[in-house]
Amino acid sequence: QVQLVESGGGLVQAGGSLRLSCAASRAIFSDGWYRQAPGNKRELVAAFTTGGSKNYADSVKGRFTISRDNAKNTLYLQMNSLKPEDTAVYYCHASPWDIWGQGTQVTVSS
Repeated sequence: QVQLVESGGGLVQAGGSLRLSCAASRAIFSDGWYRQAPGNKRELVAAFTTGGSKNYADSVKGRFTISRDNAKNTLYLQMNSLKPEDTAVYYCHASPWDIWGQGTQVTVSS
């Protein structure tokens, strides 16, 4: 079955760090992270472009880093200096196939 599985979410205090992982099944790969807070639209957090460069939302630049391990077919999101406004469900996305993971909750307490 073609799927993306996120992990690594949780509860952390403001200023803390988390690393999210997105494992992809064979034949697909994920290339972006999005998030959705209650009452808000899903928004781009970070993504690889087709040229291999990285795009970040202004709100996370300098704090979050997207990376990938091609051998493991896994995408990562390192999140540092977390803020309460980063609280959301985080989803990974495989853009060529428009496939989404199930999401992982990140909660940042003040």
